[in-house]
Amino acid sequence: MSGGKQDAQDGPEFEDRVRALLAGDAADIRPSPVPYPEIRRRGLRERRRRLGVTGMALAALAALPVGAYAVAGGGGGGEAAGPARPEPSVRTSTRPAPSATAAGPARPAGEGQLRDGVTYEQAADGLGRCIAYNKAHRIAGDPSYRDLGTAADYRIVLAMKATGDTNSPGDGFSVVAVRAKPTPARLICTDKDGAAQGLNTGIGDPFGDSLVAVVPDLNAGRLYQQSALDKGHWKLPYRWGFIGACRPSVGKVTVTYGGSTREAVLDHGWFVATGTLDRQVTVAPRVRGYDHAGKLVYDSDQDASYEKTLP
Repeated sequence: MSGGKQDAQDGPEFEDRVRALLAGDAADIRPSPVPYPEIRRRGLRERRRRLGVTGMALAALAALPVGAYAVAGGGGGGEAAGPARPEPSVRTSTRPAPSATAAGPARPAGEGQLRDGVTYEQAADGLGRCIAYNKAHRIAGDPSYRDLGTAADYRIVLAMKATGDTNSPGDGFSVVAVRAKPTPARLICTDKDGAAQGLNTGIGDPFGDSLVAVVPDLNAGRLYQQSALDKGHWKLPYRWGFIGACRPSVGKVTVTYGGSTREAVLDHGWFVATGTLDRQVTVAPRVRGYDHAGKLVYDSDQDASYEKTLP
């Protein structure tokens, strides 16, 4: 009986069965075809990613200011002189850029327009918050609402300390910015503790139909006076400012306030003056404009539309 079983295992049918089983197992363990199209697509994506990273790194290096490596390198602080080490500069360049960048507002004509330690970056950030404040507080359907655009549309002409009073407690800083296009605009905004606390806007040509050479801003009082509730009891010393528009024919503008006279800075069709009060006042600033030959062409004392006393 054992011999018959052995003969069956050695027969042709048994061999055919073994071959069939082996062929089936081979098919089960055969690897699937290599997905060349997918591998190629992944390779191209990885190559583009690497090129993008390299490009961003080169752009970051190109954006570094001249001398950045020298600042990061040796030569000072007791370090041995030698080639500048690039690592600190690269690390600095990859940090999030402040809102005051090349896409931010234009700088004022002179550093004297940034007062009381307020930096350009702080003023630019404050301006951005003021514009956002305007958008956040618009009333649906309000026909008087104007889109003020972005901070990049403006030029900062003044930034200075803002002294709080009974009507608006808490100190901060004021920012004044102007734009020429698409529609002339002027913003006065107060920033307190990183938040816009008030916004005043003027839209349109500051001269209107007038042919005068100098126009004091109608809302400059927001910069040179404290609340009428505190009349006679202003907080002193008090930083004041004054702004207005002037034509190209004007070569000099002076502002007299509290017994002292300040020559204004002329900045792209605007004039800006600042000073410090050390006494209580009842008379508004007096503004005078002169042409390039020194001739008086405007005097606020002779301007019937100008308020000469404080409320």
